[in-house]
Amino acid sequence: MAGLKEIRTRISSVKTTRQVTSAMKMISAARLKKAQDAILQIRPYVNKLHHILISLGASLEDADESVYTQQREPEKILIVLVSSNRGLCGGFNMNIAKKSVELVHEKYSLQLQLGEVDFMCIGKQAEKQVKLRGMNVVESHHELFETLDFDHVYLLAEKIMKSFADGKYDKVELVYNQFLNAATQINATEQFLPIELETEEQGKQFYDYIFEPSKEYMIKELIPKSLKIQFYKAMLDSHAAEHGARMTAMHQATDNATELLKDLTLQYNKVRQASITNEILEIVSGAEALKG
Repeated sequence: MAGLKEIRTRISSVKTTRQVTSAMKMISAARLKKAQDAILQIRPYVNKLHHILISLGASLEDADESVYTQQREPEKILIVLVSSNRGLCGGFNMNIAKKSVELVHEKYSLQLQLGEVDFMCIGKQAEKQVKLRGMNVVESHHELFETLDFDHVYLLAEKIMKSFADGKYDKVELVYNQFLNAATQINATEQFLPIELETEEQGKQFYDYIFEPSKEYMIKELIPKSLKIQFYKAMLDSHAAEHGARMTAMHQATDNATELLKDLTLQYNKVRQASITNEILEIVSGAEALKG
């Protein structure tokens, strides 16, 4: 059985750890509120914009003339993997890294064998995982989450769109954590490029809007804007999901530390009681020996 000094050291260590995890939980909870408000505010706008684009595409015969709707044989693939720069958030980063690797093996196994699958990583943690699995990481943009606003995301989205328009990549996939609530994150994969305007959603009513100027002009203007907003929404989703995952992980760690402290305190009291009992027995035995 461990001695009193060793148990006291462990108790002190666990108390320090509990203070750290508790502080991290409170920080993540405060940041989560702001991140959650941001993603919940932008979702209705993104959904409505997507609905308008589908309505336009369904009635526009030459919608495929847009460079961002061109369907090409997927020979060169870009996977945009979004994770976090920091750890201590449970399986948040590991799960999304596994999801991206599964996507590549399931949909692009031939391109993977030919070395035609590239990764663009946003967030340090998942980049480590995909590199360990032998994937080709061509770009990293870890600075994006340091100043997460539309102006910075806009520039990166434009760069990706230009790569597709120039023919460098034939398909671009987004892999990120979608925020559901503080305790739940969904591993999401979305085809970023090319977009498919002609896919009407079943059971939804589409309106015949009157446009000024023409539908063709609106398509030309709305598609790039929609892509940038979609990319920004993915960043906000991942950002909110990260803080939710970290808050949950730190809450569980704090609870575990509290339970461990109870066990260690009980163990300490038992050892201390046994030590006192032994000392009393030694004193009594010594006294009896002197009497005899």
